Amino acid sequence: MFKGSMVALITPMRADGSVEEKAFQELVQWQIAEGTEGLIPVGTTGESPTLSHEEHKRVVEMCVEAAAGRVPVIAGTGSNSTAEAIDFTRHAKKVGADACLVVTPYYNKPTQEGLFLHFKAIADAVDLPMMMYNIPGRSVIDMSVETMGRLAKHPNIIGVKDATANLARPLHTRRACGPDFAQLSGEDHTAVSFLAAGGHGCISVTANVAPRLCAEMHKAWRLGRADEAMEIQDRLVPLHDALFSETSPGPVKYAASLLAKSSDHCRLPLAPCGDATRARVREAMVSAGLLN
Repeated sequence: MFKGSMVALITPMRADGSVEEKAFQELVQWQIAEGTEGLIPVGTTGESPTLSHEEHKRVVEMCVEAAAGRVPVIAGTGSNSTAEAIDFTRHAKKVGADACLVVTPYYNKPTQEGLFLHFKAIADAVDLPMMMYNIPGRSVIDMSVETMGRLAKHPNIIGVKDATANLARPLHTRRACGPDFAQLSGEDHTAVSFLAAGGHGCISVTANVAPRLCAEMHKAWRLGRADEAMEIQDRLVPLHDALFSETSPGPVKYAASLLAKSSDHCRLPLAPCGDATRARVREAMVSAGLLN
């Protein structure tokens, strides 16, 4: 089962918009050294909507190569086209990803039956463990617990990244899908609360720039040191706030640039962060002890 502190990786880019491959692989190496327990390339934070198919696949390949089996790689392979998602998932399996992360189809607003058939088709087509990704704020649709329970019966569907921020949801998902169904929070603010509600970990944006703190927080929780986990959470809350003060991944890329881990460049239609956001991110990084 996937658990602990996992990172939704940014995709470093040069000023001309091209993918900075060396910086990406160095970021992966740093994440592992800092204690991150799982890597998620080409999710929303990795700007998958604006990567070409060739770039998308290359980023997955680079992540698998840099990780070298030390921690799991869960490749983002979702799409609002089922055929396209199958293609991305086949590629992820071919290059050695440990699992795939498949988002609920955005824009075309399928019914619950459509969601069921979409995820089942991908799981039937590719023998690779699948984490479903439920993020109503971006995809507009919300997969019901009932639909998730139906899909959890498929041997290749092993868990969910839950970005609903609804802390009653993991309780009901556990009842519908069983205790071995991996539940990962997709909301940094809810990471500890999600664990307390039966979750197993978090796929984090903040871990891009605070990987050691995020990893220590999860480790403390697993060791029964709830007070320590809460102390780290308190330290990170202003940073969570800052990193979502504009559309992600703009602020986290700026934060990464302050650590010389990436440029702050995002592809259009994401605009550069405003001055107020930059000041807020820098202040939060200093407050968390990540910058002098």
